[in-house]
Amino acid sequence: MQKHRFLAATLLLLFFPELSGAQELLQPPVRIAEPPAASVGSRFTQPPARPSQPVSLGDAPLTEGEVLDLETVLSLTTQNNPTLRQARLQISAELAKAQQAGLYPNPTLAYAGEQIFVDVEGDTDSPGEFQGGILSQRFITGGKLRLSREKYLRRAHVSEHLAVAQQYRVCNDVRIHFYRTLAAQQRLEMHRELLKTAEDAAVTARELYNAGQANRYDVRKSNVMLQRTRLDVQRAEHEYRMRFRELTALVGLDLPVGAVVGTLATTESLATFDATLARIVAESPEVLAARAKLAADRVTIEREEVEWIPDIVVSAGSGYNFDARETVAVADVSIEIPLFDRNQGTVAQARADYNRQRREIRRTELTLRQRLAMVYEEYAMAFEHATEYRDSIVPEMKAAYRELLGSYKENRIEWPDVLQAQSDYAEVRLAQINFEEQLRRSEVLIQGYLLDGGLNAASGPTPAGHIDSVPKPR
Repeated sequence: MQKHRFLAATLLLLFFPELSGAQELLQPPVRIAEPPAASVGSRFTQPPARPSQPVSLGDAPLTEGEVLDLETVLSLTTQNNPTLRQARLQISAELAKAQQAGLYPNPTLAYAGEQIFVDVEGDTDSPGEFQGGILSQRFITGGKLRLSREKYLRRAHVSEHLAVAQQYRVCNDVRIHFYRTLAAQQRLEMHRELLKTAEDAAVTARELYNAGQANRYDVRKSNVMLQRTRLDVQRAEHEYRMRFRELTALVGLDLPVGAVVGTLATTESLATFDATLARIVAESPEVLAARAKLAADRVTIEREEVEWIPDIVVSAGSGYNFDARETVAVADVSIEIPLFDRNQGTVAQARADYNRQRREIRRTELTLRQRLAMVYEEYAMAFEHATEYRDSIVPEMKAAYRELLGSYKENRIEWPDVLQAQSDYAEVRLAQINFEEQLRRSEVLIQGYLLDGGLNAASGPTPAGHIDSVPKPR
């Protein structure tokens, strides 16, 4: 019986083939197995190519050169910075003025002939009545030379304070630029780490594309981020070269670009604003120089007040009197009568300069307060941020990165999440470097009496606005 049924079914399929399709539709569809991941990419177009290295102009790639620390840089600076030598020469110049102003005037030797070629009896071309030499000497009165010497010695004292100020300017500027160079070097290292992360992200995007888990937009976006990160590395290299060359310019040497070693981190906090201001006002070389200039101006008044006292000029000589036919002597004493000119105008100028200098001291103190107000707030803000990043933000981000890395090893998260955490960790490290650099700059300025400008010409003992009463030393 079953044999007959099978035969009947076979005949129906042979004569009515359309029933075969109907029979297949009644059966459940068969799921076709997916090809292995290695062969999936063959169904996609090739992903966009990775971009080549960006164009780089000017400098060659950085190479390992001489390694400098802060102490070495400061030592080289004291030997080669030209402004330090200028400041010392200012002292020498004022000492030379003091020497010159205290020298006694030279005597004057003159030849005198009287009534030459006068006609006398028996001689129509006589040599005259008198022929001889006369020696004159001015005797300085009123202690003028002593006061003149003291005036310029006090100005030399002003120059000594200004030389100390110049040393602070140079050393502060060197320290600031050293920390800037160190920060630029650390930023360069962080950008190189970010470049490795960007390269990993680009490779990951291509692998996900080949696995069918990313599209061409994701690949192109990773290429863009890679190229931008490469440009960031180039920018960081240019910044580092610039900072290093600025530093060597302050040193006074043309050194090839090398490396610097040191630390940006600092945990020492400064005193309060009022205590810091009191210290700066009491010890600042600028204030000390202004007070020394006031003392020099006081001596200048004393010097000009005795200028009207007349000096005594004594002359004496010897010659031959042809009329009497014998050797004779001559003598002369002269003195200027201060009837009209008693040096009133110059004394008034000296007093005006003295009063101007009294206000200059106050102006300097107020300027220091104004400068400190800005620098101290920068210091306080940078100290707070650098401390928070060092103690909280950076360790927390580092711990988060490590946790994600551990989760990836346990196949709980995807690799792109780890790369993003690595990038975030580098970003907060860059922020920490920036705040530590700002903290070091503010700290150096506050500890160094707010002085900077290591290549500014050394100042002289007569500041702007000074009223110099006479153009020559006296």
